[in-house]
Amino acid sequence: MTKAEVLKTVKEKNVQFIRLWFTDVLGSLKSFAITADELEGALDDGMGFDGSSIEGFARIHESDMIAMPDTSTFTILPWRGKEEGCVARMFCDILTPDGSPYEGDPRYILKRMLKKAADLGYTYYVGPELEYFYFKSADSPEILDRGGYFDLTPLDVASDLRRDTVMDLAQMGIHCEYSHHEVAPSQHEIDLRFSDGLTMADAAMTYRLTVKEVAMRHGVYATFMPKPMFGQNGSGMHVHQSLFRGSRNAFFAADDPYSLSAEGKSYIAGLLKHSREVCSIVAQWVNSYKRLVPGYEAPVYISWARRNRSALVRVPMYKPGKEKATRAEFRCPDPACNPYLSFAVMLAAGLKGIAEKYELPDPIERDIFEMSEEERKKEGITSLPGNLEEALAETEKSELVRETLGEHTFSKFLANKKMECDAYRVHVSKYEIDRYLPVL
Repeated sequence: MTKAEVLKTVKEKNVQFIRLWFTDVLGSLKSFAITADELEGALDDGMGFDGSSIEGFARIHESDMIAMPDTSTFTILPWRGKEEGCVARMFCDILTPDGSPYEGDPRYILKRMLKKAADLGYTYYVGPELEYFYFKSADSPEILDRGGYFDLTPLDVASDLRRDTVMDLAQMGIHCEYSHHEVAPSQHEIDLRFSDGLTMADAAMTYRLTVKEVAMRHGVYATFMPKPMFGQNGSGMHVHQSLFRGSRNAFFAADDPYSLSAEGKSYIAGLLKHSREVCSIVAQWVNSYKRLVPGYEAPVYISWARRNRSALVRVPMYKPGKEKATRAEFRCPDPACNPYLSFAVMLAAGLKGIAEKYELPDPIERDIFEMSEEERKKEGITSLPGNLEEALAETEKSELVRETLGEHTFSKFLANKKMECDAYRVHVSKYEIDRYLPVL
């Protein structure tokens, strides 16, 4: 929408409040509301706020920030009642008082990376699969069902929740391809139809809130925590991605055995080569590494394949030889990441591979989980970091991540995550009490 269209819609739909959305460095959604009377001024000049209290934003002596609404993201929130007037939302770009983009804004970081791709003639398309759990409350992981993959009622008691979520997303212009029960009890997935990187990052943020809003409306709790239950699959966010030149898929080559062009192969090689250093961005929580362990379908080993779901990168074969369907699926991100930063570092890794013509090794179609350590070593298969602290050490050495995030966000992110590691390291868990107290 243009500014004029937004103002017209607000008047016609009796929109009383407009929520302005943006994210902090960790991907937490931030918001404040303005009335319809303030909207025109906000669209002209933005709305000022104190950035010093936002994680990863400005220091207290340079705290003035401007939230500039992006009119193309205007939509009415379907879960707010219309009797007292509608509520709408817009995503914002964060600016400094002089009107320049704020270097710590994750949305700007992604836009900057997308411009780099555009300058090379590429449009970056992504289609994430966000998994999540429904529990009876936020107090404990008490499941709603014991269903499994693709199970239907009566095992899947959350069909209505998923249906309402898909319908709410559709009202906001976000299109879903699939919704179904996932592998673990009370685990679910709704897949978003692929779109350009910025639109999809905004959609992913909207998706997470919508899932939680619908769950709350039904008296239950939804969580995107990567590994909330011991002994069950965790929740991932497999990210399907491709580069297009106009209407042509740059990853596709009809005469290649894998239907992959040289650009597609080098892009995948970039994802593989830089996977350890971007891991703390796409799997950014201590709990993320409870999911990234062998045996639960989570990718741990750095390799690629077509059918093999134990590989880190997969080239799906649902529609082999079809140009628009040719893509890479990066499988280690989880749904609790910051999608703006995650999409940015994945794109950076892929473009680096193309720029430097990285060679793609042969695919590994065997089950890597079943290989011995010697077999993996022989195949040249290494693994992702085993915990957040190890992942941060890799990131801290990465020029690619530093350049992509910018010095400000790079240092803020690392500082925050190191504090998380320190807090986790000194915590005494129930496991330790149960295991050691009776015998030591």
